[in-house]
Amino acid sequence: MSSPAAAPPAPNNLKRIVAASLIGTTIEWYDFFLYGSAAALVFNELFFPESDPLVGTLLSFLTYAVGFAARPLGALVFGHYGDRLGRKKLLVLSLLLMGGATFAIGLLPTHATIGTAAPVLLTVLRLVQGFALGGEWGGAVLLVSEHGDARRRGFWASWPQTGAPAGQLLATGVLSLLTALLSDAAFGDWGWRIPFLLSGVLVIVGLWIRLSVDESPVFKQALERAAAKSAQAERLPLVSVLRYHWRDVLVAMGARMAENISYYVITAFILVYATTSAGVSKQTALNAVLVASAVHFAVIPAWGALSDRIGRRPVYLLGAVGVGLWMFPFFGLIDTGEFGSVLLAVTVGLVLHGAMYAPQAAFFSEMFATRMRYSGASIGAQFASVAAGAPAPLIATALLSDYDSSTPISLYVIAAAVLTVVAVAAGKETRHRDLADITSAAGAAPAATRQEDARAR
Repeated sequence: MSSPAAAPPAPNNLKRIVAASLIGTTIEWYDFFLYGSAAALVFNELFFPESDPLVGTLLSFLTYAVGFAARPLGALVFGHYGDRLGRKKLLVLSLLLMGGATFAIGLLPTHATIGTAAPVLLTVLRLVQGFALGGEWGGAVLLVSEHGDARRRGFWASWPQTGAPAGQLLATGVLSLLTALLSDAAFGDWGWRIPFLLSGVLVIVGLWIRLSVDESPVFKQALERAAAKSAQAERLPLVSVLRYHWRDVLVAMGARMAENISYYVITAFILVYATTSAGVSKQTALNAVLVASAVHFAVIPAWGALSDRIGRRPVYLLGAVGVGLWMFPFFGLIDTGEFGSVLLAVTVGLVLHGAMYAPQAAFFSEMFATRMRYSGASIGAQFASVAAGAPAPLIATALLSDYDSSTPISLYVIAAAVLTVVAVAAGKETRHRDLADITSAAGAAPAATRQEDARAR
């Protein structure tokens, strides 16, 4: 028999939970995207000045990719302790680590001051950023998913996802303002440090809000059931995830390929392509990403609500197919060099991306049992980022350097879209699942979950 679903929290309490998750993810993504934008704009000159400009950009993006390499480790560590100790404690730690590393980057001496030690220190701080973000995402979406009303889980769980465009909006907005107010010399000399140092203020605000929320009720119920049965906590949630949910992990990893690759091509690589190949000014490219990120923020909850009505998979598949079909028009519009065309290219790309990103939080949360959900969702999401988002700007820049054409880059994103379509089509629809029912001491799917799977089919 399935246990009764937990009563939905009071609206005000749920809104506070959503706000706590959203402010944290916004700050963490602000820190992460700020680095990506700075890598495209100034880090090649500040930390790799002896290289050819395009090679310097490649090296700069390489340090950008290093942050992704640390994300699986963050997913393992945070997932392990998040499934044993709870979601809230680990979310506070991830925020402190990310904010501290970003603030330190703002104080970092450049190559001109300390030589080769500068890029080494930059890489170390980037690793800390990646480690923290690897643990942030899973905890933030689970805190909302496990608090929220099951009938509107896709909508509520999509709000932490808006932290990505909100962080992008904030990071790009600050950079755009500074590049507009400062000369190139002033920005390269000291202006680039300001956005990184602002992270310290944002972290204080985020901690104040995040410390005010309660632990996930679904997680607390799972602990109580385990205590009543004298069951031990999962000693190694990772082992149970790979034993009982390996298929779900593969589906999640495949689902992230098009979502992750397309996002970093659209928001990070565009700053390179537009300024070097399309003759677009740095300010124009930043403004296009800025406006498109605002639209992206607005459409994510709408896509999440739609996934509550028609299912996670149909919305996700729509986004994957749409992104693949948009790539050739995307670069064609940028090649015109006109702001309106560049804005249209980025906006449509991010709207289609949102159709994948919005249902992702609920979709991944609903795949795994409660006592291993933090580990399962984090591993599926972050291990994929190593093969997807990490090398995406690097691969795109290398393809542009080798072929001097956007066609190979479009084909690269289309191939990722095909992989995502296959993965999501192979997965099960999950929107009818009750998170409180997807439980088992060993991690095997209980009868309730099998009944939900049968209903979804």
